[in-house]
Amino acid sequence: MGHRLSKIYTRTGDAGTTGLGDGKRVSKNSQRIHALGEVDEANSVLGLLLCEDLPEDIRALLTDVQHDLFDLGGEVCIPGMSMITDKQVTKLETELDRLNEPLEPLKDFILPGGTRPAALAHHARTVCRRAERALVALAQDEQVNDGPRQYLNRLSDLLFVLGRALNRAGGRGDVLWQKGKNA
Repeated sequence: MGHRLSKIYTRTGDAGTTGLGDGKRVSKNSQRIHALGEVDEANSVLGLLLCEDLPEDIRALLTDVQHDLFDLGGEVCIPGMSMITDKQVTKLETELDRLNEPLEPLKDFILPGGTRPAALAHHARTVCRRAERALVALAQDEQVNDGPRQYLNRLSDLLFVLGRALNRAGGRGDVLWQKGKNA
């Protein structure tokens, strides 16, 4: 970080623009800023999840993910920058396999819920999917590296499995969807 923020308000955004990491100013409603906001929201929801009582390995994993999401946001904020690597995507795949291995294979769709931590993991998953869609939309108009999109795709899968794992850790099973339940 080139300089530290000592003054939070600058008034430079009062006209509806904001600065990117490369110094360029863009509209606050640009697709790039929209994608950045979605990634920031995903990170914030993970912060809420981290306020829960979690197994230590899950806490460490989610803390690492928060750092990765900050890197990912930095990459989106600085066009041409590359910070998300295959190593980070592979780590998510490894963790996904580890967390999924003890779970029963799914035979039905599940509803978000069960324990509070599981519900928060599902909320984080949906926000992560939205961030992924925003990044895909940005890539239709501007150059975006593949790493961030791949990372968000794996992360949303991981958060789905994490919701199941957290229900199991909390002594609850999956909340199964019942087709036509209220028909």
